[in-house]
Amino acid sequence: MTFKQITRTVHKILGLSSGIVVFIVAITGAMWAFKDEFKSLSDGYKTVTVQDKMVLSPTQVKAIANDIFPGKALHGTVYSRPGQAIEAIYYQEEPLFYQSAFLDPYSGEVLHIEDHLSGFFAFVLDGHMHLWLPDALGEQVVGIAILIFLVMVISGIILWWPKKRKNLNQRLKFKWKDTTRWRRKNFDLHSIGGFYACLFALIFAVTGLAMSYDWFQSGIYAVLGGDKNVMFLIPESEQKFKATSEAKPIDRLLPKLWKENPQAESFEIHYPHAATNSIYIEVSNTDGVYYDSDYLFFDQNSLAPIPSETIYRKYKEMALSDKILRMNYDIHVGAIAGLPGKILVFLISILIASLPVTGFLIYLGKQRKTRKVTKVLKVE
Repeated sequence: MTFKQITRTVHKILGLSSGIVVFIVAITGAMWAFKDEFKSLSDGYKTVTVQDKMVLSPTQVKAIANDIFPGKALHGTVYSRPGQAIEAIYYQEEPLFYQSAFLDPYSGEVLHIEDHLSGFFAFVLDGHMHLWLPDALGEQVVGIAILIFLVMVISGIILWWPKKRKNLNQRLKFKWKDTTRWRRKNFDLHSIGGFYACLFALIFAVTGLAMSYDWFQSGIYAVLGGDKNVMFLIPESEQKFKATSEAKPIDRLLPKLWKENPQAESFEIHYPHAATNSIYIEVSNTDGVYYDSDYLFFDQNSLAPIPSETIYRKYKEMALSDKILRMNYDIHVGAIAGLPGKILVFLISILIASLPVTGFLIYLGKQRKTRKVTKVLKVE
């Protein structure tokens, strides 16, 4: 067998073994692209009338939040710009619980409860990440399928590449006539469409694998020249927290944060879960993306800044390799380029979802042709 024949066989076998997974991951990825835009159509509860009052402190929010869901872990509180509700985020792994309570920033009234584990987009995300299987199993199946898909994209480019340059033009354009049969059209959709999708498919595969496997993420970071820890770690406070009757230091953070970051979109304040933990804050600098957020850490007692030894620090302080890795999710969903990027991700994802379908039709056509030839030979 020639190299191309071997490549074609590998491409076929891998395609048949992973086609359904690729189809599901691509279709759900296309749906996820516009999640924020669709959810914004029904989030009027987030807007409140600005009042000449002090907003609730983190300690007050925590007290209210503990009454809403007693016994559930309060992960953090999001303070947005004036006129926006405060979001109290609850998250715990065992048993799994992930909800948000949106509060009036002045009265503490509960405006809305959102369950992040139910609804259409939760269903879509579960399919995209786990194929609606148990999380551990589904994550491995999807991860392996993406690895296979990566090999398929490379083998597909090899199969597409023409032997002669003069044949390149016909591999780039659809040249259909009224007499062109559907099998030829289907082959062109798979071959030509696959070529135009291949660059983006590689990007989707690489960024997806970086989120699926720590070893892959670390490998990409090493190739980029990074030398820091890529895992999110919360540094310890210098001293154990000392409870007093006075206002807690964490309540003094919000005015300080707004003063030092007047252009920020929001601050997500996370409550320390132990007396030795530092307070960590996620500062959202740009609406709709995560890569340029600042991660700040403060001593529980003195509020002195604590440096981070990971890539999770102030965005301006990071090296280029750190910034590229932090862009991974926003690149994966197209948010890095705003709405045009999301539209592109949607269209390319639909195209990628079509490849297993057109590829399977090509396989069926060849199988039928082989059976017909076999019958003719038997008759003769």
